[in-house]
Amino acid sequence: MRLSLISRATSSLWIWYLLSFTIALTAAERVIESRSLMSCMANSKFSASLFQVTFSPDTRRIDFTINGVSDIDSNVTAIMQVYAYGYKVLEHIIDPCKEKLLGMCPMKEGNLDLQSNVDNISQEVIDSIPGIAFQVPDLDGKVQVRFNITGTDEQVACVEANLSNKKTVDQKAVGWTTAVIVGLGLVASAITSGLGHDNTAAHVAANAMSLFGYFQAQAMIAMTAVALPPIVASWTQNFDWCMGIIRVRFMQNIFHWYIHATGGTPTNLMNNLDRVSVSIQKRSLQAGMLMARGANALARRSNNDNKSNRLGDLVTVTGIERVAFKSKVEETNFFLTGLSFFIIFLVSVSLCVAAFKWGSEYAIKMKWIHGTKFQQFRAGWLTCLKGILYRLILIGFPQMSILCLWELTVRDSKAAVVLAIFFFLTVVGVLTWAAIKVIQLAQRSVAMHKNPAYILYSDPSALNRWGFLYIQYRATAYYFVVPALLYILIKATFIAFGQSVGTVQAVALLIVEFGYLIGVAKMKPWMDKKTNIFNISIASINTLNSIFLLVFTGIFKEPGLVKGVMGVVFFIVNAVFALVLLILVLASSCYALYSKNPETRYQPMRDDRGSFIKSNQVLGSTELDALGKTARGDTKEARLDLDDDRDFTLHDPSHVPLPPSSASTQAPSYHEQPIQPSMPYFPSSRGDTRGPQYSQRTGPSDLPLLNAGGGSRTPSRNEDRSPSPFGQGPTHSGGYSKQSEASRWHVGAGYDH
Repeated sequence: MRLSLISRATSSLWIWYLLSFTIALTAAERVIESRSLMSCMANSKFSASLFQVTFSPDTRRIDFTINGVSDIDSNVTAIMQVYAYGYKVLEHIIDPCKEKLLGMCPMKEGNLDLQSNVDNISQEVIDSIPGIAFQVPDLDGKVQVRFNITGTDEQVACVEANLSNKKTVDQKAVGWTTAVIVGLGLVASAITSGLGHDNTAAHVAANAMSLFGYFQAQAMIAMTAVALPPIVASWTQNFDWCMGIIRVRFMQNIFHWYIHATGGTPTNLMNNLDRVSVSIQKRSLQAGMLMARGANALARRSNNDNKSNRLGDLVTVTGIERVAFKSKVEETNFFLTGLSFFIIFLVSVSLCVAAFKWGSEYAIKMKWIHGTKFQQFRAGWLTCLKGILYRLILIGFPQMSILCLWELTVRDSKAAVVLAIFFFLTVVGVLTWAAIKVIQLAQRSVAMHKNPAYILYSDPSALNRWGFLYIQYRATAYYFVVPALLYILIKATFIAFGQSVGTVQAVALLIVEFGYLIGVAKMKPWMDKKTNIFNISIASINTLNSIFLLVFTGIFKEPGLVKGVMGVVFFIVNAVFALVLLILVLASSCYALYSKNPETRYQPMRDDRGSFIKSNQVLGSTELDALGKTARGDTKEARLDLDDDRDFTLHDPSHVPLPPSSASTQAPSYHEQPIQPSMPYFPSSRGDTRGPQYSQRTGPSDLPLLNAGGGSRTPSRNEDRSPSPFGQGPTHSGGYSKQSEASRWHVGAGYDH
């Protein structure tokens, strides 16, 4: 029954995912349009601030509205050429006098306001346009018009416009679907953890976090200053939500007021699209084209120059500006939008955790649920909340790094700069502090117990507070938190500071991604084989995407057709890969929520973390626990106190009672040789990496230091010794056997000599 539910959920996701594109690609009518005009020659004598042209093959008609400035005073002939993916698909000569175009027969110097149409386009011309131009989403096409003086054929002006067929892969349904599934994965991991399925919770959370990181990597590509093909720009725009870029109208009004009130000059581009042409850069601009724009080209915002106040200009956007425009967010509101949703996310989750805690307490009081439900969470919910907030800060680290560093380059207002500095230093400081704590805990555990996993997993306070940084890795790879954070920070730095040099960004990202892929493929730092495959696959796709990005810069001077085809391949590869990851995360989340025992799906970890986690759930203390603590040398004076939390009674690992060893039903003679404090608490053989099994004893104790009544007794050297669980050979009078000496305690969880 539960498997059928998971199957239906996966099938529904597949159908919804495909319908999101199919409806958008088939519902719209056949049309090609353009909304911006650029110069394509130096000293062009015609420019336009508003350019809107629509061509419908079904009606055989072209409608256009043009507001421009002309320095031409004669009759002209217009030569129109249409390109699709760098390939010329149409060339048509237009005589304005024959077509009776008002204002262009002849052209006059001064302002030119045209609103007209061309009817009865020949069927031969329409048939020459490939059907792909109307069906493939995010058409990579342009129309170029050259104006020649009639009679002399002297070229006096050249303009070009990007084309669109109103079909796009930038769909809100895709963004919402991906966000819901990632959120479901994180919620499922929290619920299963509260129910005691720690192994399942760790796997689901690790996969959900990796999926979210992949989506953030897609959004980073959208933020690069590389001239992306339209289909790539639209696909990556689906993931702007994971950077906190969500447009809410009243919030945009508040941000507009805030920038103005704190000394900045807010842009107002979205309210002036009827008077300003906006061009989304699709190809690297040639030097001659840059010179041709002159005053019409609006440079990158610096010292709060307000581009939208200069009506009549052509605005070309790329990089972060392109993401802001496609999200319908003013550029000066971009930083505050991402920052606000980051804060809202933190506050909302905190309130939900507090509400869940008090709700569970009330449900237990009303006897709606059993009193042992979520017992560990209720006992130390404040520490759990700290750990959750740390995890959310880690999730928002790429977002805040890019936005804060970028804000330092554009300086929307003094207050915005102060906020950027404060939040960047806070986020980096918090994660650095957490990484240091993890390393200290692991190194102390290795020094005391020859095993980094012991303190990391047996201390519930450390696990709930700092576990977000290391639980997805194997115990011996705890240090991988440092290169993982540096990997994110380096990428964010190049994206934020390289908005004017797209080629540098592409080269840097390729080096970073390739180095990261080699590192993770060699180290395999994640908790098990499946999780390693999941994450290494993501790193491989990210590296492939960086190669695509380098090609899109035009550094290899490839033909336009090659760039267009590679854009389509980029979309197909990433769409299929994202769908596979979504299905895997959705299936594992549903299985974790609906299965009676989801732990059966996952093999026990080789670092024996399950044994340590289970041991910290045993409450209470006995004489045997105190005796064992004394034998181990774990006194209060030797307590590792790296945290200031007091939410858990079992803060110190030494308070954790040890389960009986599964190697034998009898214990060794402790009076022969004391156990060294450096020995790990849970020995495991090389042939069996599973954690120790707990045995249920109801009869008298056969431990050497306790009698049947529970009191202590004095051991005798002459009595028969119980068999040693550490070796089967003959024992020596001085201590352990030679066999046990070679294998005793040195095979710790995830720590082999």
